[in-house]
Amino acid sequence: MQIIHTDQAPKAIGPYSQAVQVDRFVYTSGQIPLTPEGEMVQGGVKEQVEQVFRNLDAVLTAAGARRNQVVKATIFMTDLAEFQVVNEACEAFFGDHKPARSTVQVAALPRGAKVEIELVAFLG
Repeated sequence: MQIIHTDQAPKAIGPYSQAVQVDRFVYTSGQIPLTPEGEMVQGGVKEQVEQVFRNLDAVLTAAGARRNQVVKATIFMTDLAEFQVVNEACEAFFGDHKPARSTVQVAALPRGAKVEIELVAFLG
């Protein structure tokens, strides 16, 4: 098992790693819309999900993975009424690549975030 860390994404705000690589799989921790400096991004769901994907891209890059190697995305949202905004951000991030995905509404997320996303990538 290898711990993945990059300064291009926010530090973990608890006792966990940004990502872990086991064999040829990379499992990211959930990313919320914090800047690499640890500040919450300003704006609504659109701005938040864009920051989340910037963070995830940095973590994937640190692990030697690319977006088209993501096999599963799990999305947590505080309001599914914003689902289309997140869907559009996913499409922009992944392009033609379509990983498996689950999206669930939750009561709350850390630091008042509106969206959190975690990914699993295969380094095949």
